[in-house]
Amino acid sequence: MKANNLTIYNSLSRRKELFKPIHPERVGMYVCGPTVYGDGHLGHARPAITFDILFRYLQHLGYKVRYVRNITDVGHLVNDADDGEDKIAVKARLEQLEPMEVVQHYLNRYHKAMEKLNVLPPSIEPHASGHIVEQIGYVQSILDAGYAYESEGSVYFDVPKYNADHHYGKLSGRNIDELQANTRELDGQSEKRNPADFALWKKAAPEHIMHWPSPWSEGFPGWHLECSCMGEKYLGETFDIHGGGMDLMFPHHECEIAQSVAHNGHDAVHYWMHNNMITIDGKKMGKSYGNFITLDQFFEGSHPLLTQAYSPMTIRFFILMAQYRSTLDFGNEALQAAEKAYKRMADGWRRLLDLKPSETGTVTGLDELEAKMYEAMDDDLNTPVVIGHLFDLCRIVNQVNDGTAKATAADLDKMKQLFQTFLFDILGVLPPEAAAGSANLRPYEEAVDLLLQIRAESKAKKDWATSDLIRDRMAAMGFDVKDTKDGVEWKLR
Repeated sequence: MKANNLTIYNSLSRRKELFKPIHPERVGMYVCGPTVYGDGHLGHARPAITFDILFRYLQHLGYKVRYVRNITDVGHLVNDADDGEDKIAVKARLEQLEPMEVVQHYLNRYHKAMEKLNVLPPSIEPHASGHIVEQIGYVQSILDAGYAYESEGSVYFDVPKYNADHHYGKLSGRNIDELQANTRELDGQSEKRNPADFALWKKAAPEHIMHWPSPWSEGFPGWHLECSCMGEKYLGETFDIHGGGMDLMFPHHECEIAQSVAHNGHDAVHYWMHNNMITIDGKKMGKSYGNFITLDQFFEGSHPLLTQAYSPMTIRFFILMAQYRSTLDFGNEALQAAEKAYKRMADGWRRLLDLKPSETGTVTGLDELEAKMYEAMDDDLNTPVVIGHLFDLCRIVNQVNDGTAKATAADLDKMKQLFQTFLFDILGVLPPEAAAGSANLRPYEEAVDLLLQIRAESKAKKDWATSDLIRDRMAAMGFDVKDTKDGVEWKLR
């Protein structure tokens, strides 16, 4: 097992030879999805976009991929502990709703945000609450294997017993002595034999509004159980890739490994993949820290820490400008830099569409540029390097546009293919016209160009009143118009 890193490919010419799926007919990929009890924030966007890139790239290489992303709608207790209230239930009580109303409300908002970010939907999106029967069976099998025990109606995983036969902590690098030393005892009242043990099934308190019958009690499954159970149901006893945020490595993924080994007698996952955190002033962005900014607030610019609104594609570009395993620190300056970079890329694409071919060409190095972009993707999804090479492509476009280089029809087609493959298909960055919700805004752009042509003619006739009126009205509508030595450039703010 290779922990904390996923380098599937190492050689451009032998990509598909170096990665062989466990099941030849498809790649199995499981990603821990959101706990839907509140508004999605920027921290939720990073894993969604990270695994969207992997999903897209594997499909681009010709693999069939079954991508499972779960929805945690039961069993995730406050403070990620084995005691306390379910997060969904807390929200339901506060808002006087049924728990599944809370789930559906926030899940709808999450899906809308993912659609704006151009995140592809997974192949399967199972809910923990829809797999209670399977989870009860999974718990029973772990009890039968001797790695769990019942205590006062709850069932706990016996970490010391498991560790004696296997290695609990091999993913995160922790050892059981550290866990026992750092895990808080509950004033001698704990149902656990050992503080490092974790819940597989919890007996529901009388006030708990989400519970199901089981052989042990009227209760609900533990948080870690759902992923082991649903991963096996939809991908088999062994599958290729399991992902999530780095904060899930311990305890969530560590507990998943123990559960799967106790249940099946072997590891379930071949590659573990973790994206790093988005931080604010060096601290993880999240609800528990009270420093999160929702995605809707980013899109609307309605949070005190934001100096402006940021489009979904700016947010996506911002996340892709850092390699997924590196920390990404939030800041308006960084987001504004991403916005400018995205607009430069979009301008390069627009110019490319307007270029006319020459009989002969002087453009060289397009095949080498393509090879470098594949090499960067093969190097652990190194998206910032891919973006750097796309800017190299934009420079070639600008050279042709300025007349310092010539491109044949074949050259222009190759450049369009590189944009389409790497920017749009693999990185999932939409061109501005598509991001605005239209498949073709060319008539709109031509109407703006016509208006600017009338303004230019008015200036030539020294009809300053008409020229100024067009400029001022366009500014009021959100257009930035810039006069240059080569004519006029415009963009929509």
